[in-house]
Amino acid sequence: MFRPLVFAHRGASAYALENSIDAFNLALELQADGIELDIQTTKDHIPIVVHDYNLRRLTGRNALVSNLTLEEIEMLKVGKIFIRKFRGPRILTFDEFLSWYSKHKIPLNVELKESFLKDDEALKFTVEKCKDIAGLHFSSFHSELLEKVKKLASNIETALIATKFLNWDRLDQLPFIDTIHANKSRYYKERYLDACLSQRKKCRFYNINGNESYIASPHKAVVGWITDYPEIVRSVQERASSEY
Repeated sequence: MFRPLVFAHRGASAYALENSIDAFNLALELQADGIELDIQTTKDHIPIVVHDYNLRRLTGRNALVSNLTLEEIEMLKVGKIFIRKFRGPRILTFDEFLSWYSKHKIPLNVELKESFLKDDEALKFTVEKCKDIAGLHFSSFHSELLEKVKKLASNIETALIATKFLNWDRLDQLPFIDTIHANKSRYYKERYLDACLSQRKKCRFYNINGNESYIASPHKAVVGWITDYPEIVRSVQERASSEY
């Protein structure tokens, strides 16, 4: 029986600082099949592993990633206010993450964030580094980024994150998109799933917490779950497999 892969959202972010080595290591301990992470790009075109465009939430610095150099960003500590004041870690570069990845070789869901929209240099650099990594796919809310990825490396899987503007009946008009990533609360419905299947697109769903009944018997279009709780989702899958 086919089992959709379980991706740990920003690592095991329910239990450790998001997008950190600790979160990635813990995700593996919790039996995640793969890692979901976010990357932005700095003023000097260096990809870094961070979700937010504005760094205020994570670092206290009210500044956009693309307005700071890597040197300036590396001076910032991340985490809760008290922790980062004294011993908070710093934001990883994508190169540092890939060094960690080289020891584990697991599937990767790399989300390209908005700072890449105006940084073709960083996008080309990133795609070049990733084009030979087996099991990696790029996801994004921005279809124009994924179209560029496909032109740079046609072998890399691309995943468009669904918004209310997506026309599910015209997915075949997006030949540069392989997969749709969608919020389970809005889009885990037969209409959308069947649309993907009929137009030869795959699906992964995020905000999965493990109590969804369909995890045990997913639609044929589903190839992955994205969750903060990989150990719970894996447990549900294992129970379903034993009962099959």
